Amino acid sequence: MLVPLHPFGESWTVSNPFIAEDGPQPPKLLKAPVEIFANLRQLQQNHDPLVINFPERNQRFQSYLVEVDRERGLMALDELIPTDGERFLKSGEAFHVEAFHEGVRIAWECEAPVQIGELQGARCYWAPFPAQMLYHQRRNAFRAALKLAQPTKIKLSGDRLTPPIAGQLLDISATGCKLRFQGNLTSRLQAGQVYERLSIELPFGSMTVAVELRHLQYEEKLDLSFAGVRYFRIGGLEQRQVDRFVYQLQREARRDDHD
Repeated sequence: MLVPLHPFGESWTVSNPFIAEDGPQPPKLLKAPVEIFANLRQLQQNHDPLVINFPERNQRFQSYLVEVDRERGLMALDELIPTDGERFLKSGEAFHVEAFHEGVRIAWECEAPVQIGELQGARCYWAPFPAQMLYHQRRNAFRAALKLAQPTKIKLSGDRLTPPIAGQLLDISATGCKLRFQGNLTSRLQAGQVYERLSIELPFGSMTVAVELRHLQYEEKLDLSFAGVRYFRIGGLEQRQVDRFVYQLQREARRDDHD
């Protein structure tokens, strides 16, 4: 974000009317240690299975991340299934790891020898963090809905929109969000127009991004305007804030479902 998580680092989104909103994203190569740690941590916390294969072998093995130690830059893999894969680890063979989390493919290479050890009385394999990681969001972005009892305030403004319009955030994804405003704004907002400043009051601080208005609908009975926007040329810092908020909402939704 794990931040799902969406690709981290600087991103440059070019608007294209022929590409579906929230469509699959191109693969990203993550190299920043904080980004790699966040994705490893997410795989561990969600108990997502890892598929492991060795370049010289036809067999595939399954494992899980059971520990991610940021300070030491080490991760612990659970025993391989089938267990005879351990002999390849003992011989120091490099291997490829692939995992999927909510439509995102996360993959990396492990070329350094692993150390066999124990974690909470169970056998595990310690390996260093990868130097880089492939992150590929292959399906539509997850849209996280916000609770109406906990409204998130927003303000929309721009060179062609003054003074700012105050409203509320209804849902948010890695690539865009849905907004709600009081009154009929069809004369003030125009689909396809870029508005330079959408300010969102997130739980961990405010964020401002440029957005492109994708669609606008006015509900006369409610006297409310609903707008769908897509981030426009969003920077890396803002993208990470979005991913963090989406991931937080996902966790809350899963917890509520469990309860």
